[in-house]
Amino acid sequence: MQLPALPRALGRVATPVLGPVKQRAGVWLLNRTMRNGIDLRKLRFLPDAFTVPLKRDGLDPLPTVMRMQTDAPVKKLADLFGRGVWLVTGYDEARQVLAGGAEVWSNDLGQFVSQEGRSAEEQIGGLGMTDPPLHTQLRRYLTPEFTMRRLARLQPGIEAIVAQRLDAMEAAGANGRAVDMVAEFAFAVPFDVICDLLGLPVNDRARFLELGVARFDLSEGGAGVFGAAAHTREFLINAVREQRDNPGDGLIGALLKAHGDELDDVTLGGIADGVFLGGYETSASMLALGTYLIATTPKAGEMLRSDPESVDKVVEELLRHLCVVQLAFLRFAKRDVVVGDVLVKEGDAVAVSLMAANRDPSLGEGLGEFDPTREPTRHLAFGWGMHRCVGAELARMELRTALRMLAERFPDLRMAADIDDLDFRKLSIVYGVESLPVHLGERQPASA
Repeated sequence: MQLPALPRALGRVATPVLGPVKQRAGVWLLNRTMRNGIDLRKLRFLPDAFTVPLKRDGLDPLPTVMRMQTDAPVKKLADLFGRGVWLVTGYDEARQVLAGGAEVWSNDLGQFVSQEGRSAEEQIGGLGMTDPPLHTQLRRYLTPEFTMRRLARLQPGIEAIVAQRLDAMEAAGANGRAVDMVAEFAFAVPFDVICDLLGLPVNDRARFLELGVARFDLSEGGAGVFGAAAHTREFLINAVREQRDNPGDGLIGALLKAHGDELDDVTLGGIADGVFLGGYETSASMLALGTYLIATTPKAGEMLRSDPESVDKVVEELLRHLCVVQLAFLRFAKRDVVVGDVLVKEGDAVAVSLMAANRDPSLGEGLGEFDPTREPTRHLAFGWGMHRCVGAELARMELRTALRMLAERFPDLRMAADIDDLDFRKLSIVYGVESLPVHLGERQPASA
């Protein structure tokens, strides 16, 4: 079905083409926004109450957050712009919110950001911040590209990228020198994978690399995040424009060939931006922090090297335990709704702590510890419901391949710094570490 007006809807408050459901949601949110004068771009810092779920003690959530889970798994943090802001830390309550439909929740963050006078690159869009039917239409374009069958074609390329990075690491770590796993491996691997997936030319990648981390950094409130988002969207919209007449071999080219008449440059650039947003920073942080746990948990490395069937188990436990995406996309209540046993009022915002939910005792015992032998839980590292990460299987592929090959090549990998000396991100939706110095040890012979 051709959707000629869809491109114009991506960054708008409400447009007739979106149908009555979207229009009602847009009018509801617009009225509340204008009445309260909300513009998240003007937030230069977050109130202290809202920073609690973004902070950690090393790799663990703050004790305060886990006490909330025990005492009040749905807790009001404070009021902002005249509406309540709630934090959900319980697993069952988190599932309830994430699985809730568009009749209860809106994800349309763009309604709380002034769009007046802003270019297409500066508009707010993406799967995680749109509601049906627009969300459904956009996701329909991406889903066929992320099936297991389609993703299987990427496996040889991922292995080649990982092998190249391991070779470069070995050269950097010659004569016992410490190697920064973040720069040399954790960021480099998913960066190359996502560039290959999108079909970005090699000479564009240096600029693209600079635009990632700031997308999730809330240390400057909403102003910094939305400013960084405009730069990445502009970059990807221009990449679409350059490929429109001569589509490349990647995802951008594939969508242009299949749906070029339906999608203009801004909409397709927004779709590509969503793939970047969900697939680069998150995988990079998982590889960095996952490397730390493998280096400090000998059993995990042994399982990755000796038992191919155990790789999935190790990766699932890493996803659960680390859960680098700390909060799900904000939900805004479109009517009064009971979450758990708490009444959330119409217009209130609800944040779900995926990290805390993944450690809820209802999922099992000892979830505060990393145990690579644990049977996989029903974790929420990729979210849940209609906004579950569309690239979840690609992320798993990257982690399985990269961590297995790393453990095989360098079985004596060890940390070159204590955890207390590492520089973790302070206020980021995607948790990570700025650098991770390691000693590689002796290389395992290829024949082994």
